[in-house]
Amino acid sequence: MSPPLFPFGRALGLVLALTVASAAHADSLRRFALIAGNDEGGDETRPLRFARDDARKMHELLARLGGVAPGDAKLLLNETSKDFLAALTALEARAKAAQERGERTALLVYYSGHAKDGTLRLGNTRLGFDDLKRRLSNAPADIRIAILDSCRSGAMTRTKGARRAPAFEIESGASRDARGLVILTSSAADEDSQESDALGGSYFSHHLASGLLGDADRSGDGRVTLFEAYSHAYARTVADTAASSGGAQHPTFSYDLAGNGDLVLTDLRAGGDGLVVPQVAPAGMYYFVDPAGLVVAELDKTDGVERRVALAPGTYRVKRRLSDRLRIGEVQVSRGQPVVLEESRLRDAPFSDDPVKGVSLDGGAWWTLGLSGAVQSYFDAPTRQSLFLSVGMLGAEAQLHDYFRRDWVWGVDVAVGRKQALLDLPTLSGPAYRYSVTSLGTTLASEWPQGRVTPFVGARMAYLVMRRDFEEAAYPDQKFAMFSPGLVAGLRWQPLRRLHVTGRARLHYLLYTVDEQRSLGFWELGALLTYRP
Repeated sequence: MSPPLFPFGRALGLVLALTVASAAHADSLRRFALIAGNDEGGDETRPLRFARDDARKMHELLARLGGVAPGDAKLLLNETSKDFLAALTALEARAKAAQERGERTALLVYYSGHAKDGTLRLGNTRLGFDDLKRRLSNAPADIRIAILDSCRSGAMTRTKGARRAPAFEIESGASRDARGLVILTSSAADEDSQESDALGGSYFSHHLASGLLGDADRSGDGRVTLFEAYSHAYARTVADTAASSGGAQHPTFSYDLAGNGDLVLTDLRAGGDGLVVPQVAPAGMYYFVDPAGLVVAELDKTDGVERRVALAPGTYRVKRRLSDRLRIGEVQVSRGQPVVLEESRLRDAPFSDDPVKGVSLDGGAWWTLGLSGAVQSYFDAPTRQSLFLSVGMLGAEAQLHDYFRRDWVWGVDVAVGRKQALLDLPTLSGPAYRYSVTSLGTTLASEWPQGRVTPFVGARMAYLVMRRDFEEAAYPDQKFAMFSPGLVAGLRWQPLRRLHVTGRARLHYLLYTVDEQRSLGFWELGALLTYRP
């Protein structure tokens, strides 16, 4: 039998009853957090695009605004179920020690990734819903909260206390004795959880994070409670997915609690910085976009009400959509000091100037085209002085991302270099010549995105053509060509959504076979500037 649906209007009048003390309260709550994101789900699943990114965002948010000390938080990216349980065990031990010292404790577990057939799928490993729920039920913490952003995760809330509705109700009363377990999921037991390229994450995690940054603070007290955050994430997730090809997605919750009170998840004034939208600012939906073109937070502003969004220090573009145009501008959030959004600093712009440049919601492969510069040099000193000279290289490159597999990059490149030199051999010296090298290569690399910075390693095969063209006709020109396998590693930085700057190193092997067989090695250090069409 399905649990009853609560009308949204009635749900907004219900009060969440969980006791927590924030930093502003006299009673303190020691908070522990396990944050896990895994894009891989093993066999019969397609890699996700943003599960790890969602986990990074949640980890940063809880550390900055959620009162979780660095030593009390653990972030896992693409780790196994064994690693997950080991990290949970370590946090449980810290929570138990804190309890023995008389501290009240809360344990929050967040997971973004695959789930299927009643299990979380962390790569090729599994963790059953029932096993995780049992583990959290027995965890040595006063309050345990599980937030699962995965397909069909609502199966974990189908037992006692399950609800598929925007809010939940617990009796009100005293406020410092809450104990128990709350589970929030991104979708019902028969629904998929959906991602958005335009948001750079899943719908549920995006709206949960945006709510925790301030959009869910309906009371206006500068703090976001679990009730406020979940109600906000529910409403926005349903609204944004209603017209999608996957259909409306309904977050769920369950609880098993004793005691009551409001659990504060984030304190918007904790860092002292952020953005204030004053009372006089026009009503409407405000979007805050990072330099990569992704919406990091939203704010639903009403007339005559001051709102605050706890953006991290940085530069953001502000967008408010009107019926026939946009109002856009730029704001700089400084560390430790709130900034007020001034309407006079926004300007009218056509819809074509929208700073949010999301691509297809279905994701898929994408290209980059770029220009490169590098220095090539051989390890063997006699070789680089008289045979294959050290030379600067200029080239062009095309890369195909996420075609063979998520975070795999296949590239093809061409580069040329040349320099003037004098021949210097034991038996001959003096003739001038022009040394040139042409390189045609293909690379397959694996990336590990870390926000705007992405390290990568891979393998490369190049075909090299080296020439010596003498100025004097008495000396015949010379040419040598050979395939050369190698390795590549580097770091890609994304300052803008469509612009990438890469620094990289290559190591190559070359077999020289003209007068004798010699094994030679050379290195290349270079930079690549690419544009995503």
